Amino acid sequence: MATSILSKRWKLLWSLVPKLEINKLELFCETADHFSRFLDLHKAPYLQTCRITYDFADCCSDLVDTWVNNVAAREVEELDLVINRDNDEWKPLELPHRVYYCKTLVVLKLLGRIMIDPPPSFQFPSLKKLGLFRLAYKSNSFFRLLSGCPVLEDLSFEREYSEGVNNYKICVPTLKSLSISQYDCVQFDYDNEINPDNELNYKLEIHAPAIEYFQFNGHLGDIIFLKELGNLVHADINICTFEAGEHWEEECYADRVFKLLDTLYNAKLLSFFSGYSKCLSNGCTYPSQFQNLEQLDFIVNTWNWHMLQALLKNSPNLKVLDVTNKLCWKKSPADPVCLSSHLETFYFNEVKGLEHEMEFVKYILKEASILKRPMTCLLTVNKMVYSSHDDPFLGYLSTYIVNEFGI
Repeated sequence: MATSILSKRWKLLWSLVPKLEINKLELFCETADHFSRFLDLHKAPYLQTCRITYDFADCCSDLVDTWVNNVAAREVEELDLVINRDNDEWKPLELPHRVYYCKTLVVLKLLGRIMIDPPPSFQFPSLKKLGLFRLAYKSNSFFRLLSGCPVLEDLSFEREYSEGVNNYKICVPTLKSLSISQYDCVQFDYDNEINPDNELNYKLEIHAPAIEYFQFNGHLGDIIFLKELGNLVHADINICTFEAGEHWEEECYADRVFKLLDTLYNAKLLSFFSGYSKCLSNGCTYPSQFQNLEQLDFIVNTWNWHMLQALLKNSPNLKVLDVTNKLCWKKSPADPVCLSSHLETFYFNEVKGLEHEMEFVKYILKEASILKRPMTCLLTVNKMVYSSHDDPFLGYLSTYIVNEFGI
């Protein structure tokens, strides 16, 4: 705005720019008026993109409603709001209802202390990408929000805290990409009561048969897919370590992990980490045939080794096996792995040169020796500690491979 002193032409042009991006704006009472004046002077009837990241005090709530309504009335296509409040005891800011009637929105991203409570009747007829991160929800508002998105294709959902909402439903037949994050959760009720036991006590029902990409990060609750994922191409699963509370049975948690893995049987690319919970070693997994699986990225440890075995046995078309080492190998399992006859490449990451790691590689190569086609074996070593010149493990392994397999 200050450059308008230099040019009368610039004074007109800046007010018609179709993209607005305002970052790290501290909106307290003394700065709120300046931002209001800025929006009043900006006359572009159409906004391609509007991104606003701001911190504000409670005195600015009414002004924020005015600002968001102003933007929503400009036929905006992409709206990205990040709201940080300087006091966690304040109630979340309710998303202005004008946003729910924005017919032109294609991308909507919301993060922070925002309350979602859609009106009884609304629709986002053009919305294809929706990001909901660490928001608060009124009863059934999450389901109502998604019900108003008839062409939604990409949903990212991060659950951190909620106002007494532990059950979620995702019913979006058009959805192709779904990313879910569930981190440390504290259930707030805004009468200053806190329930610290809400970390894993949530249920998520998913009806999205068109999903091609599924990602999950964090603590695993009760996730139920109501339809088979027949179109799944890529699944990326990273489960945090489970710490059981007094009212949680570890066997129940292990069943959740195994059930989720079984649901992903159509994937062509699967990245999977089950966490470090000891209860996994006591459970049984009976995965379906992963007939389409061509690449498996697996973080293996002492407690989930049998899961990797089960996957290898049931993936007849596997071409690439990428294993990250967190394993404390003790002895070779009694049953052979029966590697895929299509296996071409084996990656073993974070090798430190320990004896149990050597036993693991020998075991995989021994099972691979019956394959008719040659296989590439690549080991990633911490070169700051070990190198191919001075590490006796690598020398021994090279000799072993040549002598035993003729590679």
